[in-house]
Amino acid sequence: MKALRVGICLLIAFSRARGFASEPIADADPLAGVTGLLLVQEHRHSRPSTPPMSLAELEAAALTNNREIRVATRRVATAATRVRSAGSLNDPEFMYRGWGTPLAKPWDLNQTQHMFMFNQSLPGPGKRALRTQLAFEEVEQVKAELEAKRRDVTAEVRKMFYDLLRNQDELLLHDEQAALARQSSESARIKYVVGRVPQQDVLKAQIALTKLVEHLVMLEQDGDLARARLNTLLGRDPGSPLEVQGQYSPPQKLPPLLDLEKSALENRPELAMSSSGVRQGEARTKLAEKAYTPDYNLSAGYMLMPDGARYRNTYMAELAVTLPWLNRGRHDAEIAEAQADLSADKAEYDNQRALVFEEIQEALIRAQSAKRLVDLYTQTLRPQAQATLKSTVAAYQADRTDFLNLLDSQNTALEVELDYYRAASELESRISDLEHAVGVPLTRDAQEFDATVPQASLLQITPEVR
Repeated sequence: MKALRVGICLLIAFSRARGFASEPIADADPLAGVTGLLLVQEHRHSRPSTPPMSLAELEAAALTNNREIRVATRRVATAATRVRSAGSLNDPEFMYRGWGTPLAKPWDLNQTQHMFMFNQSLPGPGKRALRTQLAFEEVEQVKAELEAKRRDVTAEVRKMFYDLLRNQDELLLHDEQAALARQSSESARIKYVVGRVPQQDVLKAQIALTKLVEHLVMLEQDGDLARARLNTLLGRDPGSPLEVQGQYSPPQKLPPLLDLEKSALENRPELAMSSSGVRQGEARTKLAEKAYTPDYNLSAGYMLMPDGARYRNTYMAELAVTLPWLNRGRHDAEIAEAQADLSADKAEYDNQRALVFEEIQEALIRAQSAKRLVDLYTQTLRPQAQATLKSTVAAYQADRTDFLNLLDSQNTALEVELDYYRAASELESRISDLEHAVGVPLTRDAQEFDATVPQASLLQITPEVR
């Protein structure tokens, strides 16, 4: 019996020891792993590795180093070299002719008539000038293409700049929200330890911190993509480090539609390109009509006559004139073709102008809508969300609300701030689209938008443990 009692005691002691070993350590922090991961990722983006660049610096670098702009610049230089050659005369010709050499004595060149001739063809009056004008209009057209490419690159740089600026602001906002979330989690953990809140509040805090880690990963992805695109526009390696600095400063008042359309007619490169095409068509038509103007061919030569001739040294002159009137069918067809091309060029200009006006209208509507949305966030939604968050923090500290409401307030404030940054960036992008549609930058005489990040650290969540 004594041995049985000892065995039972040992069995009970062993069972208790296994039970104690399976219990979680009370001092272990279930949030430590997630908090550490969040801190590590925040540290990755907290210190920029390169001096930040402003929008003006980025635009200047892109106009200088962008590869597509360099290609278009070389095309302008190539077209400019054709202007001088377009109105040049054809190469002069030199001709030697020997005839009358007897077959019985082919070596006896004294019996040969030697002729040395110089020949030059001359186009009809006005043709060279029209060909030069055609080449000049081609240069103007290529210059317009270059200017259009510059406008495209500048607009894209502006969009990427504001995307990256928004991303940096979102990262700062994320850090503030992460600090507030850690305070909330610490408060929930302390209250759980003293038995004032259930364990589910701690689990909800863990989920909230994990979602912030996920949110940070997506923000870093968006920033890396915008940085790679902006580096490419600058003619740099896509993986080069790049940081930006600046403010959201769209115009306070957008110009009326008629003023924008008038400015586009004067500054839009695509319209200038289409207008140059019309002038080219007019020059081609005039050149086709000049086909009825005769071309000339002048020749002059020296002749050495055979031995025994009365005059051994002679010369010759020759004038040849084309007769275009005898080939009316061909020239009339060429004129009709040039006139048809000119009509097509004019129709293309009208179509291009209509497309530009449509683009301006759409860009203006989107810019106006984006501005109203930014005003709504600035004047109403942001103050409401921040006031709600402060009120909920105070209520949670006084045990007048639960942790779920605190998380909802934090998430709402975070979403409102993120939506505000997206709206501000979207407004700048729409303004860039409008400037691209007009072909000239808009006057930015507005005050800078308030893009400051709300200081969540001021909302100290310090649980009062009673």
